[in-house]
Amino acid sequence: MLTRQFILAGKAIFTVSNDKGDRYTFRVTHKKGSERFAPAWFVALLTGPDNESDYSYMGMLDAETGDFRLTAKSKYTPETLPVKVAKFGLRIIWGTQELPAGYAIHHEGYCGRCGRLLTVPESVDSGFGPECVKKMVCRAV
Repeated sequence: MLTRQFILAGKAIFTVSNDKGDRYTFRVTHKKGSERFAPAWFVALLTGPDNESDYSYMGMLDAETGDFRLTAKSKYTPETLPVKVAKFGLRIIWGTQELPAGYAIHHEGYCGRCGRLLTVPESVDSGFGPECVKKMVCRAV
């Protein structure tokens, strides 16, 4: 099961799927804070065949609560299915909802922190490469 730490690491890609064959892939990226702005996590939906760059911005993630909200730049509405699926998946990851039978949430084989392809079995299991996992242990998320 994916963790908050994975989602908030900076370059997380995860998929929510069901046993009917429906699947939605999301990317959560982190923007560090500055004097003027607080840190932010942005949620995007895979909308094309290139799983590296075909993502459409959806909204922002609250790192504390796991709540997902649309912003003025979002082209989605609260009623659209991808928005409902993103909220559903994040509630499960944050532990406020159970994963129903027939559904799965998994990462896509890339490190949640640096975005590199994972090849070591332990890394595939954790969602972090060997160097990034060392850095994540020290990081309070």
